[in-house]
Amino acid sequence: MKKLVSLILALVLCAGGCLAFASCGNTADDGKYKIGIVQLVEHVALDAATEGFKQAVIDELGEDAVTFNFQNGQNDPNTCSTIVNQFVSNKVDLIMANATPALQAAAAATADIPILGTSVTEYGVALSLKDFDGTVGGNISGTSDLAPLDKQAAMITEWFPNAGKVGLLYCSKEANSQYQVDVVKAELENKGLAVTLYPFTDSNDLAQICTAAADNSDVIYVPTDNTVAENTGIIDNICEPKKIPVIAGEEGICSGCGVATLSISYYDLGYATGKMAVKILRDGADIATMPIGYAEKQTPKYNAQNCEALGITPLEGYTAIAAN
Repeated sequence: MKKLVSLILALVLCAGGCLAFASCGNTADDGKYKIGIVQLVEHVALDAATEGFKQAVIDELGEDAVTFNFQNGQNDPNTCSTIVNQFVSNKVDLIMANATPALQAAAAATADIPILGTSVTEYGVALSLKDFDGTVGGNISGTSDLAPLDKQAAMITEWFPNAGKVGLLYCSKEANSQYQVDVVKAELENKGLAVTLYPFTDSNDLAQICTAAADNSDVIYVPTDNTVAENTGIIDNICEPKKIPVIAGEEGICSGCGVATLSISYYDLGYATGKMAVKILRDGADIATMPIGYAEKQTPKYNAQNCEALGITPLEGYTAIAAN
């Protein structure tokens, strides 16, 4: 009888311990936090954001306290959906969605698991939110890679004061790219420039559209656009021989095909996102009340190689992008 009572007590204590363990948010059998990372595509900016995110979590929680499941969406929203649905089935503790289509896929997959976005330009546009006030609510928050678009537009006239025609080249499938070019278009038209939109659908028609833009523009602007970032070589091979300069929305694109940019650190952006994850997982912060974070610093930078090839003298106050 004593052995039976002891066994029952042991089972009760074990069950109580399991319940207490479950309540803290750890779902992995080994007691580690499980974080699923879905990254739209691999390129310099998004890779840096993912690395910053992971490092922040490790710095705060320790490497032995977390398991990361990193998945590449191959620049396909449908693949992103498949990935996040698997994360949901595996009952991860948190999803980090890197880039807008990844965030959209995660938002469609779960309303319960915390989702942190990063490298997302405008959350109101990405998630079709009305009267977005800086906090998404529900199970979503994160960080934005938006650099001031009015300053980016001003760069075009600062670098090329004699330009009369500006082409805006972007992927029409990326909602945040459309948002950026709409704002820049309005800014440039207010300055008296003739602006033409050159949307392409994917990498298959990028060369054709880019050629049209280069043939009909004095300068081209490309926003923070993931399809562009993955295919800067195509743009550079078209624009450089035609001596058409490109102003880019972020440093990774600029280093591949641009002349100048207003740069943020995607590593730092990802790191800030990782610190948000720790607050949610370890400290019990309510993601519904966490406002979207923004890069604290923007740095004007130029591509020395492209400037030399185009015979352009860099402006004062700009820093050369470090060679890879």
